[in-house]
Amino acid sequence: MTTETSNTPTPVPLFITPMDVRWQDLDAYNHVNNANYLVYLQEARIKWLEQLPGKWYGDDGTPVMARSELNYRMPIEYPADIQIELFVNRIGTSSMTIGHRIVTSDDATKIHCDGSVTMVWINPKNGRPVEVPKVIRDAVAEAEHA
Repeated sequence: MTTETSNTPTPVPLFITPMDVRWQDLDAYNHVNNANYLVYLQEARIKWLEQLPGKWYGDDGTPVMARSELNYRMPIEYPADIQIELFVNRIGTSSMTIGHRIVTSDDATKIHCDGSVTMVWINPKNGRPVEVPKVIRDAVAEAEHA
C-alpha cells in the first residue's frame, strides 16, 4: 500500500456518495480491512443504480460483477470521513466498466483506493449476456456531457 496522492486528472464523476466507516470494518491495526473496500464500492454502485429514473434490473436482465480491480493507496483509519466516486471507464453492448475512487471527504487528492469493476448484464434465466439497459446508457451519456 502506497501513501502517495494522485496528480492524475480524473474524469467527471458519474456519482459521488459519502460512506460511513464502521467500527466493525476495522482490523487489528485500526485500519479498514481490505475486504470492506469491496463492500463500500458495492454500496456506492447500488446507491447510484437505485437513484436512476428507471428499471436497471428485472426478469430479462440483471447485473453481475465480472471483474474487480482495487489499488490500495492509503489506509483508511478510524474515525474517517470518506466518499466514493464512480466514473464511466467504458460501456459496451452488455457490459460496463465503472472506475472508482475512495477518497477523504474534505480532500479528494487523498486517495485511499482506486480501480474499477466490470459489470455484465445477463438474463438470469439462462445466464446469457443482454444489452445494458437504456436507463444506464442515458445516465452515462448525461455524465459524459456534464
